[in-house]
Amino acid sequence: MPIQAVIFDMGGVILRTEDLSGRRKWARRFGMGEWELAEAVFNSEAAAAATVGKAPEAAVWEAARRRFNLSAAELIEFQNDFWAGDRFDEPLIDWVGGLRGRYRTAILSNAWSGAREFLTGQPRVARAFETLIISAEEGVRKPQAEIYERAVQRLNILPEQAVFVDDVLENVEAARASGLLALHFKPGLNVPRELAQMGVR
Repeated sequence: MPIQAVIFDMGGVILRTEDLSGRRKWARRFGMGEWELAEAVFNSEAAAAATVGKAPEAAVWEAARRRFNLSAAELIEFQNDFWAGDRFDEPLIDWVGGLRGRYRTAILSNAWSGAREFLTGQPRVARAFETLIISAEEGVRKPQAEIYERAVQRLNILPEQAVFVDDVLENVEAARASGLLALHFKPGLNVPRELAQMGVR
């Protein structure tokens, strides 16, 4: 069955942390490894709740403020430094934009409540992706089967008509179990070439 939609994860795929210097500054202060700091933010109880819409994004940063004993001003600096090294993969996003009109395009992301405003504020992203499926808005997250079902329903396609790209193997395997084609993203992977081999041209 011909592919009719391409669906991308956000963090780790179209938006990646390329410069760790900001996080390293705080990791040194807290006596943590650079990725250990990210784990502390992303895997807190508050973050888990925010990912499925049971807490606002602000709760994640309040939890970090308490854990690391930061002042209000320090928290703002911490947040700014935490995200400072993130970069959009602009060539990949532009390539996806070139598919519009021939394919449905979507982002499927485990993300907090501010994700839609953030993404729609990026002109390249807004041009490339017609649909955003955000876990905080859906109340379910990857790798739960329901979120993949909602994605294909939102795009008005069958699961086997979609290709999903994610950097987390568990999410890729869950997508395949839900009937989608899926590609496991790794840094340096030539996504257009890989998807062309799967029928996206």
